[in-house]
Amino acid sequence: MAPVDDIQYTVRRSTRARRVGITVDGRGNVEVVLPQRARDREAAKAVAKLRPWIERHVAKARGAQEAVAARGGTLPLLGETLTLRPEPGRTRVHRRHDLLLVPAADPEPAIERWYRRTARAEIAPRLDDAVAALGTRYTALTIRNQRTRWGSCSTSGAMSFNWRLLMAPEPVLEYVVWHEACHLKVMDHSPRFWALVEQHVPDYRVPRRWLRDHGATLIL
Repeated sequence: MAPVDDIQYTVRRSTRARRVGITVDGRGNVEVVLPQRARDREAAKAVAKLRPWIERHVAKARGAQEAVAARGGTLPLLGETLTLRPEPGRTRVHRRHDLLLVPAADPEPAIERWYRRTARAEIAPRLDDAVAALGTRYTALTIRNQRTRWGSCSTSGAMSFNWRLLMAPEPVLEYVVWHEACHLKVMDHSPRFWALVEQHVPDYRVPRRWLRDHGATLIL
């Protein structure tokens, strides 16, 4: 861990990096990625140059952590609040009304698997309805845990969605599904694309803004 004034950061060298890059993860940890031949001092220079950007993202990450801590023993699901009930000997998460029965020991992996299963069940019919309305089709549906993307659509029609969308309000999930479905018709983010999104989600700017402002809180 290296400091620049009061900013702590780690350095990682990458054979694939062509320039110096900086990332701030969901816990506010700062990492500088250096090309193999870059000098060590390039990391400090980059951190000093991007200090305002780093401070904003660290503050946002810490705010997200505080929001997660404030949940207590609950988790969000499409606008609902589920109360966690740890049970000794349980290995698989099960929902019972507004309760989420979870393993008493190390429940996070099992909870993520439950969110992934639920995400597929929630997203698939929404995606089917969207592509039917658009008069198109997709070739595959994958539920992932992307670090920086909520969804994606390949040129081959393969669709991918982040399971953490299930922790957002339902209109956010609806917006992302429509966003990616519209990419089956228009692959870029041109005015034509946004006009198509607005045709099917007239208030899309509201969930889009929510995701930008609160997406960092969609973590376990």
